[in-house]
Amino acid sequence: MKSTAARSPMQRTRFTESTIRLFERTIPDPFVLAILITAIVAVLSLLFAPHATLPNMIAGWYKGFFDILTFAFQITLVLVTGHAFAHAPPVQRTLKALVSIARTPSQAAALTFMLVALTSFFNWGMGLVVAALLAREVAKRVRVDFAWIVAAGFSGWVVWASGISSSIALAQSTPGSAMNVVQKLTGVVLPFGDIVFTRFNLVPTIVMFVAMPFVLAWLKPRDEDAVVLDTAKHPDEPPRKRPEGKLSFARRIEYSWIGSAFIGVVGIALIVLAYAGGKSQHIAFSGVNAVIFVMFIAGVILHGYPLAYADAVKNAAKQTGSMMLQYPLYGGIMGMMDATGLPVVISHFFIAISNAHTLPFWSYVCSLIVTFFIPSGGGHWAVQGPFVVPAAVALHASVPATTMAVAMGEQVSNMMQPFWAAPVVAMAGVGVQRVLGFTVVTFAVGLVVYGAALLIFV
Repeated sequence: MKSTAARSPMQRTRFTESTIRLFERTIPDPFVLAILITAIVAVLSLLFAPHATLPNMIAGWYKGFFDILTFAFQITLVLVTGHAFAHAPPVQRTLKALVSIARTPSQAAALTFMLVALTSFFNWGMGLVVAALLAREVAKRVRVDFAWIVAAGFSGWVVWASGISSSIALAQSTPGSAMNVVQKLTGVVLPFGDIVFTRFNLVPTIVMFVAMPFVLAWLKPRDEDAVVLDTAKHPDEPPRKRPEGKLSFARRIEYSWIGSAFIGVVGIALIVLAYAGGKSQHIAFSGVNAVIFVMFIAGVILHGYPLAYADAVKNAAKQTGSMMLQYPLYGGIMGMMDATGLPVVISHFFIAISNAHTLPFWSYVCSLIVTFFIPSGGGHWAVQGPFVVPAAVALHASVPATTMAVAMGEQVSNMMQPFWAAPVVAMAGVGVQRVLGFTVVTFAVGLVVYGAALLIFV
């Protein structure tokens, strides 16, 4: 008879795989889900909202559908520019050099997790790409279960919404943003110092950095159960090279470094002016636009010539289809809620079950649930922000903590969300079920760590 210790890895795998199978059977495609949520919000508005007339609902939905487009395009560019930056040759070489440090599967998993977590903190789009790239590089150098090492990379994404490219944090720090619910309701724009660089956000993030490598080592499948990468079925994309021989004038321009250098010089000059000149230069270098601009300039420079960057962006754009479909619908939901007064009704529920200390925690719990239905930080905030912020104001609770609680719940529940795992497993070349079977444990760890931080540090 096998010992309990010998059976436990298999038991853990069976449990997580059954959880994912159940989840995939009950949750439809995210776009279909967005349509269902629109219908549910319409019914709830008719039943409970004070101003729920059919003309109000339709007009509010239409207005919200288009009001969100600027923000939707901004967040799409965060993903695209991060994706393109991660595929720049110098970045690829750096990642390969870092991966070569690992000598054992546990070291490889720890290194992969920490590199992806660090990258995701600065740009969530780049974090997703780096997760897939690192996993493939590790699997080619160290004999590991491929799904497990991909899961280690995707687990690093558990900190993305606590970082500086968090769509929720960026929206609240961007004056005039259609998604800046805090500014609309309180007149205050939240700087990063009040939401990202705080104890209640940074302490749990650091705990995840430290704890997860040990958790991943504990989850490592037995060597005899490992399913390794099949490079024959999933080969690497060939690197792009400049054509040889005589080139036409147009082709020489496309492959010349001059265009990239020009954009790089202009971009760097603007950043220097923004920080050195301050308000006298009238450059509003902050929020989501600043993140996009820095990633764009860095990507153009590192790809070496314009056509290489353009091709990298085209490849990145393939990952954005679902986002472009979903964001207008979530904007419509936000507009419908705003027009009917439904957020006021829901906020009264939170006021009834919370106090100034516990509201951020209950906002976090609500966010964990909402994420399963709305797997997008911006779209999620469009639905939850309008009722948790008024509750925070009414209870005199911390608005920054209540806001970031939504972001924390989003990133933790993403560990069980096929929507964001899909691009990672597609780039890596592995099935999503097995990967999420491992990340269910990341979900459990993050659930406790971030929830506890909101109760202890707020």
